[in-house]
Amino acid sequence: MANVVPVDAYSTGEWYPGYKPEYFDMPWIVDPAGPFKPGDENQFWFLDFHWSRGLTPLGATLWSGDGYCWGTQHAAESLPLPPGRGVTARFAGTHLYGSALPETDPREIEARAGRIATNLPYFLTNYRSIWESGRDELENTWSYFRGIDFSQVRGDELPNLLAQGRRYHKRAMEIHFGVMYPMLANFLGFYGACADMGINPNEIGKFLQGEDTKIMETDRKLYDLALKARAAGLEPVFEAHDGGQLRDALARHGGAASIWLTEFDEFLRIYGYRAEATCDVGVPSWVEDNTIPLNLVKTFLQRRDSHDFDQAARNAMAEREEAIENARAGLTREEQAVFDAGLTSNQQANFPWWQDDHNYYIDLKVMLPLRWGCQELASRVKADRHDDMLYLFWPELRDVASGDKPYDASLRGLVDARRQYFDHWHGRRSEMPKVLGTIPEAVEDPILIEIFGLNPHSIRAVQNPDAAAQTTISGVAAAKGTVRGIARVLQSSDELHRLEPGSILICESTSPNWTPAFGKIAGCACDGGGMLSHAAIVGREYGVPTVTATGVATLSISDGDEVEIDGTNGTVTILTKAADVVAPAAGATSEVPA
Repeated sequence: MANVVPVDAYSTGEWYPGYKPEYFDMPWIVDPAGPFKPGDENQFWFLDFHWSRGLTPLGATLWSGDGYCWGTQHAAESLPLPPGRGVTARFAGTHLYGSALPETDPREIEARAGRIATNLPYFLTNYRSIWESGRDELENTWSYFRGIDFSQVRGDELPNLLAQGRRYHKRAMEIHFGVMYPMLANFLGFYGACADMGINPNEIGKFLQGEDTKIMETDRKLYDLALKARAAGLEPVFEAHDGGQLRDALARHGGAASIWLTEFDEFLRIYGYRAEATCDVGVPSWVEDNTIPLNLVKTFLQRRDSHDFDQAARNAMAEREEAIENARAGLTREEQAVFDAGLTSNQQANFPWWQDDHNYYIDLKVMLPLRWGCQELASRVKADRHDDMLYLFWPELRDVASGDKPYDASLRGLVDARRQYFDHWHGRRSEMPKVLGTIPEAVEDPILIEIFGLNPHSIRAVQNPDAAAQTTISGVAAAKGTVRGIARVLQSSDELHRLEPGSILICESTSPNWTPAFGKIAGCACDGGGMLSHAAIVGREYGVPTVTATGVATLSISDGDEVEIDGTNGTVTILTKAADVVAPAAGATSEVPA
């Protein structure tokens, strides 16, 4: 009998205060987004790690509606994916759960297989031009928005500007998944061929590592700023203040600090239009709020031995070439031909590289123009806070912007109630079930397996009632090496400043906004994430032992525990519980070569 985790507690028909079903009436292809409803327990739902804060009403519209339910379904139907029709979304409070939409009709699966057999080779042959044209289209739209002074826009133009901001986000999702799905399909074909030839699955991800990305470039530039701060004698200023105070403190310091701030602002002009969440209009960019990048510089300065990015890149390339050579050595001549053809195809359309690089152009910034428009509207209607408009659903936002609905006391009260609702559910994140609905023995959707890490082991792990009592947990051996250190259990990337050099990052999973952490941590363990997840990719590139898809790392491990990460064998061991010691020392205690 199938194991069912009830959704009853979340399918009451209630959601944000004042919510009406028509507020979420938007285009969809296979299945629309919305709060949980009766009958949803018949599907399998996973808690999506990308939005551990939860989503505001407007943020929920953008991602669940335009991202999951339009972007993935549009791409899966267009390619098509033979066994899957994309992803849909439901909300438990403010927290988003996703579910793969399977294609179950054997005849339709066969027909879709025929179409992808025609479409995929064309895509792979033209991958570079397809991706670059999509990227350039988005960059042109970005330049258009950057050239607008929102404060000077006429009132009758603002509604259209908001609509353009949403369309930019939605178009980005079409491009995102339209490139992602065929690349992933190609990789999985190669992965399956390698597995059939007896190649260790843990080695396959290494074949494509060692390629530079815009996200890694950002990290290097930020690290360079930390080294310049050290050379300028600014360490005492960083030590004495946190990120929220640092800019003012550096400005008061004057002299070398003023010169450093000028360089920092130039860095932000190029790399600072990124937020600490994927496509979340509710989160400020580094330009708007300098706290995160300044705190990262501060923690980089705490590291006595500088992280050698160039050496890490050389190591990743050397590991790649060694893994390829070892794999080929065990194959027959015929198998080598199959391997070489698949490898060449995947090197040309490199999914692990794209998976990180595209975030600079899409995931971390395409929601910002809509955010700017909302802030300008909040100023014009004299809202209580600059982010009040983010607590409106899209039809409400449109009505306020057009003047059809005044931002009066009633709507202000509703926004305040929704803000309280958001804060309430944010505080409940750690208790949210990792999975809901009908739990399968195994998941077939490749995105859920390779990116979200929903394999049979992780699915069983999250159903274990004794998970919190475990001292050894296992997962995907994502990046090799063994290291010991003090665990820092983080709920979101807002807390990256809590990571000391040499500490062990424990989290639900990571996305590109977490990348700077890999320049200072000793190891990483995640609840989710497969071999193609961000943590796995960056762990390999930075040489940080990493275990993903544990299912229960954040449940079993407490902040301050001493743990061992074995990224070679995919295990995490709690050596000492924080509760059992008086004052554990921070940082790694020993490192064992892989």
